[in-house]
Amino acid sequence: MSSQIRRLTTTQADFSEQFRSLLAYEEQRDPHVESAVADIVHHVRTRGDEALLEYTAKFDRVEVANAAGLEIPRDELKNALNTLDADQRNALEAAAARVKAFHERQIAQSWEYTEEDGTRLGQRITALDRAGLYVPGGKAAYPSSVLMNAVPAKVAGVKEVIMVVPTPSGVRNQMVLAAAYLAGVDRVFTIGGAQAVAALAYGTATVPRVDKIVGPGNAYVAEAKRRVFGAVGIDMIAGPSEILILCDGTTNPDWIAMDLFSQAEHDEMAQSILVSPSKEFLDQVQASIKRLMDSMPRHMVISTSLKNRGALIQCKDMAEACELSNQIAPEHLEVSVQDPDALLPLIRHAGAIFMGPYSSESLGDYCAGPNHVLPTAGTARFSSPLGVYDFQKRSSIIFASKQGATTLGEIAAELAYGEGLPAHARSAEYRIGPKFRKDVS
Repeated sequence: MSSQIRRLTTTQADFSEQFRSLLAYEEQRDPHVESAVADIVHHVRTRGDEALLEYTAKFDRVEVANAAGLEIPRDELKNALNTLDADQRNALEAAAARVKAFHERQIAQSWEYTEEDGTRLGQRITALDRAGLYVPGGKAAYPSSVLMNAVPAKVAGVKEVIMVVPTPSGVRNQMVLAAAYLAGVDRVFTIGGAQAVAALAYGTATVPRVDKIVGPGNAYVAEAKRRVFGAVGIDMIAGPSEILILCDGTTNPDWIAMDLFSQAEHDEMAQSILVSPSKEFLDQVQASIKRLMDSMPRHMVISTSLKNRGALIQCKDMAEACELSNQIAPEHLEVSVQDPDALLPLIRHAGAIFMGPYSSESLGDYCAGPNHVLPTAGTARFSSPLGVYDFQKRSSIIFASKQGATTLGEIAAELAYGEGLPAHARSAEYRIGPKFRKDVS
């Protein structure tokens, strides 16, 4: 099996050009997907349950007498947990507990302060009423995604979490259902694809309309989320998974090779990059890649990913490595060095930062506690991991005292007249008496 991977050095004359080429990623939006999704969303929005039943029969080969048959009873979710293999159940429960403990620390609190004249200003935090969670089904079934999306919503105080998951040919993944029960998901429907997103966004007689849709999916799901945004909130339109590893050369090269594999195995467009000042270490990792590749069940995907989008980059020092990291703004960043705390102040942009040689990215995917839903494709420059704050919203509180209305009213009126909005000015002036009103006739 080929183990080709690009080698770059920051001192080569064309490094900047090669680096830009390595990072270049433009989402390919298939016009056929866009057209198909537009039709599906329209039909679900206008025909509701009837369209859902038709699409579920067509795409998932599941036929039920009526839309009520698309919902999984809560007893079945509980039974899925109770009948899990003991080791699987223990792992799932441990992961759920850790994810909950981490996200409980993210809860924002309402606050206010009172000025000397009695005016009160503040911020009120409230949770969304209802959130929708899309979970892939079929070949890709991810109980970890159920936990990462549903637990923060329940911690935030969301009243109702609605989960949709396709069940091709009627096959239901028991770990996914068990995770839904553990995470406190309220209702689960066996629907998927763009039709599930549309049902969550607009509601049907059976599927409740939600306020925000979160969770990963294929190109049809991503296009549907993009199309319904505005009617509902969405978490993000995620790109291919990515990992950047900064290493001083002291970590076992086999560990680093496997960390690169862990992202490359997602799909051919995933990106795995290692940056180190040590040429000898990069050589060792490349040798590990070659030696370990054939032992990977998904070696074809890994090999293609590493060849097309992977790289081993030699830099001058770890400070330069950190600057390259900031340019990449990776989804996952491993700082695999002896003293990671010394480099942390140099890191400005990353979705999740894994500190030290023992902190493999896979721990974050499953059970460390922080969320594994992370910004991709450089969006960590301005975006954050999914969290409790995505299921809470803020309302500003303004309580003007009589004296405050006078003080603020004069300021507001002056600015409103300056903007040519006299009704705004009069609205403020009426609270402080006619002697303050300007003659604008």
